[in-house]
Amino acid sequence: MKATIQEIVMPQLAESVVSATIERWLKQPGDQVGMYEPLCEIITEKVGAEIPSTITGTLVKVLVGVGETVEVGTPICLIETEAGAGAATEAPSAAAQTPDSAVEAAPPGPARPQLGDSAMRGRYSPAVLQLSSQHGINPADIPGTGAGGRVTRKDILAYVAGGGAATGAAAGRRAASSGQTAAAQPESTMIQPGDRIVEAKGPVRSSGLHLTETPRIPSVEVEGQSIPGRGEYFIDVTPVRNTIASRMRQSVTEIPHGWMMIEVDVTNLVVLRSKLKDDFKKREGTNLTYLAFFIKAVVNAIKDFPIINSVWAVDKIIVKRDINISLSVGTEDSVVTPVIRNADQKNIAGLAHEIETLARKTRDGKLKLDDVQGGTFTVNNTGSFGAILTQPIINYPQAAIITFESIVKRPVVINDMLAVRSMANICLSLDHRILDGVICGRFLQRVKENLESYNSETQLY
Repeated sequence: MKATIQEIVMPQLAESVVSATIERWLKQPGDQVGMYEPLCEIITEKVGAEIPSTITGTLVKVLVGVGETVEVGTPICLIETEAGAGAATEAPSAAAQTPDSAVEAAPPGPARPQLGDSAMRGRYSPAVLQLSSQHGINPADIPGTGAGGRVTRKDILAYVAGGGAATGAAAGRRAASSGQTAAAQPESTMIQPGDRIVEAKGPVRSSGLHLTETPRIPSVEVEGQSIPGRGEYFIDVTPVRNTIASRMRQSVTEIPHGWMMIEVDVTNLVVLRSKLKDDFKKREGTNLTYLAFFIKAVVNAIKDFPIINSVWAVDKIIVKRDINISLSVGTEDSVVTPVIRNADQKNIAGLAHEIETLARKTRDGKLKLDDVQGGTFTVNNTGSFGAILTQPIINYPQAAIITFESIVKRPVVINDMLAVRSMANICLSLDHRILDGVICGRFLQRVKENLESYNSETQLY
């Protein structure tokens, strides 16, 4: 059969996504590619994703390098396929119909470990790569229990708990897979100018959004730290960080931010959660966090003040009927806002499950585009870091964002008497084009009333 060379183009992953950045190539020129087999990992302004092949054949040329951003519809690679072996979704261009000799080999990117007969075995999530790097482990050495033999976070943690550590050979393979030459050096070796050093901080325990584990602290790559007289170092801006910077700049530039704060007595809520959390964990297998109660209180307040759930559209204000809560979830190097859809239709137990599920998917790097789209109002649990007062930036183009601060015991005057109560601050940033002090003050007061109304009779279901 006659061989043809066809283009694979950057697909339209979602209506609002117009471009994407290549994060890593999973296949290199010369590799065989199956139908629907992932070719590369990309980062969009929404979330990361894998681009599958639409044909079966051999990858002959990479057209877009790692770190490059291209628009939807741009060819990203060329695949040689025999007639009848599969059809591409896009017709090949004239430039693509060239003989093999005209196709230049693209510079090889990080080599992908070949780990057996399962295609899933060699695919690692960002969380797995981060953990393996922190513990000096090559994930290729760990048996995977995930789909298709894929290595999961639990596999890494179990391996570490069992005393596993990277050997010299594993370290060599790890360096080879990243396109670097590996050489074992003693700890006393002097750092040379231009060396890249990974500076990782120890874990910090917090009572935050995810009570199931210690929050992660990102590692920092330091350049030129040993150069005499040099008092600075550089950190490369990742595509995700660049997107965050762009979004934050757009929010503060286009939205006139206002800010309000109210104090809430959550003593009854603390007692209620302490009473129910252990039994809830046994029955549901999910942590009963304060955030589930807080979101329920916020959602019920939005029902009373629907203008909070809106966006600015220049000549009109669009009020959203669906209440979809965006959760601010911190990862190793970014902040992601997965969405709880139709939060007003869920009880406290259902919200607790949604929070746990979305937090786990975020940590494991398994969020899909559908998981981060459609949010109408953002909730942030800054109290997880011990903060008592914050001024959040609105998640564009929403009208407001609310934060739940740390719960602390304070002396409070009640009926002219002092009492020690569990208190928390709630902070609201608002779009002053849509919202004013009166409506936001009433909204915060309703959230306060809802939180303070929790008692021993409150039902989770």
